[in-house]
Amino acid sequence: MAADHQPHYPLDPSLVAAQLAADPRVAQAKKLLDEAEKEHQKKLTAIRPVNPKLKMSYSQMLADFSNYRSIPLWFPYIGSGIGHGPFVELADGSVKYDFICGIGPHFFGHSHPLITETGIDSAISNTVMQGNLQQNVDSLELTKTLLDLSGLDHCFLSTSGAMANENALKLAFQAKFPAYRVLAFEKCFVGRSLAVSQITDKPSFREGLPPMLHVDYLPYFNPHHPEQSTRQAIQAFEQAIHRYPKQHALICFELVQGEAGFYAGTKEFFKEMMELARHHGIAVFADEVQSFARTPELFAFQYYKLQELVDLVTIGKISQVCATLFTKEYKPKPGLLSQTFTGSTSAIKASLAILKELVHGGYYGPEGKIAALHRYFVEHLSRLSEKYPDLIQGPYGVGCMVAFTAYGGDNKKTTDFVHRLFEAGIISFIAGSDPMRVRFLLPVAALTHRHIEEAMKIIEQTLKESH
Repeated sequence: MAADHQPHYPLDPSLVAAQLAADPRVAQAKKLLDEAEKEHQKKLTAIRPVNPKLKMSYSQMLADFSNYRSIPLWFPYIGSGIGHGPFVELADGSVKYDFICGIGPHFFGHSHPLITETGIDSAISNTVMQGNLQQNVDSLELTKTLLDLSGLDHCFLSTSGAMANENALKLAFQAKFPAYRVLAFEKCFVGRSLAVSQITDKPSFREGLPPMLHVDYLPYFNPHHPEQSTRQAIQAFEQAIHRYPKQHALICFELVQGEAGFYAGTKEFFKEMMELARHHGIAVFADEVQSFARTPELFAFQYYKLQELVDLVTIGKISQVCATLFTKEYKPKPGLLSQTFTGSTSAIKASLAILKELVHGGYYGPEGKIAALHRYFVEHLSRLSEKYPDLIQGPYGVGCMVAFTAYGGDNKKTTDFVHRLFEAGIISFIAGSDPMRVRFLLPVAALTHRHIEEAMKIIEQTLKESH
């Protein structure tokens, strides 16, 4: 984005929409709503237990919701609709620390004034959902911004990370036709749609589904054996392309394996694998739906200095609206990419505001907010690991993505711990298996050292109680 924060495509003042946005009554309404929200947020500054008077009705809500969905909720979580930074209020009256950000979107925490303001702007902006046939200037602005920030040639917006990944697959397959196979890494997660669930390395996610794609898996980087694991990955790569000559269209990279437990590779590992793929004419696809904006650089491929090697990149979660970014070599033929919805106007406007704050808010670089918060959080987890070596190993991860192994990675004990931690007031989540890890997606923009210190006391106590 430009340093002056000015939009690329400002509305002309003669347009009625511009006149409405500039109407002083709108500014006054924003001011009143902001004051009201902040006044009520003052009541949400600490963890709070369940209100006993709401327990029965809340239990019924949970039972109804699980029945309507046909599957139970993983956490007994139904939000009330307000929060304050890292705190979120549930409909049972409890208040909890949200250290998983709803699996990613809430980087700024809950009820952030920046997001509230964009929601108000969206409420007076025409159309709830923007789509392929009717898009406002917001979509154009967001597309241009993402291209400027990524350095890639084209950007196609979409409503979900799975759809962004599906679009990346289609672009690669069309460009590399008739090649039809996919290379991916063990323990990867690419999504749950019919196609990408075939790549996600978790058999239970595709149980009962018909086979859709042909996937060959490679071993991922092992930090304990860097040279050996790199050799093994190269060997597996060469075996696959020897067995299926010229049949691989793309190779999928999670630069930080999120669902697996925050396993991170290195620049050297990725560079060697990507250069090998390029040599064999195989498209390089970086799935950043979870890692986008969470490493010490905006894009993980920029953090690992792989700008010259990626062909397709997908983003989501923090960005609110998802996107597939790609080089001009993968420009699609007419008809390949389309959709009813690009995204809601509120999500698109929020995305623009979030990107502006991320780029200009001091989040990136070695001394940025993300790196600093990572160091502080990891220091505390490391102390716990030293204090209770039989209970906790780690921590692991990069930037806002932090995990640790509890109870030797036992699946049942780890799952039980995460639920107990929820009851104690901290929302985390599980990742991976054998070993299973406890993971956090930290709301960096909302966290302070005090929050982390308070949370660590709860984590320590819950670890000891669950042992």
